[in-house]
Parts: sequence; C-alpha cells; structure tokens
Amino acid sequence: MDDLDDRDATDRRLDDHGRHGAPDRRPDAVPHRLDGEDRPPDGVDRRLLGVFHAWGEDPRVAAAARALSWSGEHGALWLAAGAAAAAADRNRRSAWLRATALTAGAHLASMGVKRIVRRPRPAHLAPRVRTAGRHSFPSSHAASATAAAVAYGALGAYAVPPLAAAMCLSRLVVGVHYPTDVAAGAALGAAAAGLGARWIGAGHG
Repeated sequence: MDDLDDRDATDRRLDDHGRHGAPDRRPDAVPHRLDGEDRPPDGVDRRLLGVFHAWGEDPRVAAAARALSWSGEHGALWLAAGAAAAAADRNRRSAWLRATALTAGAHLASMGVKRIVRRPRPAHLAPRVRTAGRHSFPSSHAASATAAAVAYGALGAYAVPPLAAAMCLSRLVVGVHYPTDVAAGAALGAAAAGLGARWIGAGHG
C-alpha cells in the first residue's frame, strides 16, 4: 500500500508540474503561436541589433543610452524643449509652438501605427530599460526625435539633430527596438516635420 501511495503522490506531482511548470511537449501543443502580427524580424535585423546592443557592455555607454531613452519617453524632452523655446523666443513663439505640435503629432502617429503592426519588442536580448508598451514598430522615440531635429533645426536649434540621432541609437543600445523600428520611426518623424515645414514658416512670418 505504501508503494502504491508513493506512486500516486508522484503521479500527482508530475501532473501538477506539467500543468504549471514544464511546457507541454505534445506535438500538437503550441504554447505561443506566432501569427502575422507576432512574427519577429529576420536575421539581419536581429544581428544588427546585437551589434548595437553590445556597445552597452561599456557602463558609460549604457548609462548614456538609458538617460537618453528615459528623457525621450512620450517625447518629453522634445516637447519641453519646444515649449521652452517658445517662451524664450517671443518673436517666433508661434513657429516654435507649431514645430512642437508637429513633434507631438509624429509621436502620436507612431503610436497609432504600433497598434496596427503590433510587432513585439526584441525578446532575445536583455533590455536595459523598461518600456511603456510591448510593441516596437515603429520607434516612437525615433519619430519624435527626428521630427524635432527637422522642425527645430529649421528654426536654428542646430544642437537638436545630433542629440536626436544619439537618442535613436540609444534605443538599439538598450535593446528595446530593432534597427528597422528606428528607421521607420525616423522616416515617419521626418515626413511629419517636412510636410509641416510651410506651416511652421507661416508661424514665423
């Protein structure tokens, strides 16, 4: 009887482990199916990300990348900079506010595209920052940063473009975006600011 009881107890533990711990090994068991909106990017994108992510092995690079990523969350750095410039440059206040609005618009547009594409963030690397959402395409940081680089740069803020470029790269160093995410976000931001260039100019005039 003791042997039967021991076997029964063991069977129950294995059954519990199968339900709660170990994955189901049956051929027809699919723990997470990759459909069209969950499929990760190809090998080239992953390898390029690995190269940039490796830069973060230097603690100084990792710290700088984290600081840039945090400051660019929800476009905060660029919106604050635009508002500050509008307050300081009274003669071109309207132009600065329009440039800031375009930057915010680029960020919002990227969020909308994310909800449609729904590409998951990289899962094969350890991220160095937390993220506000789980979708990665396109990079909203890149969208707002590039929009600010184009819009604010046109108003004479020449320090913005190199800072924006550094922010785009930071998203790869911290491991939360693929290169194509950043490229798409930058293209969206540049397009938004470019299309609004005449509107900014009207505010300046």
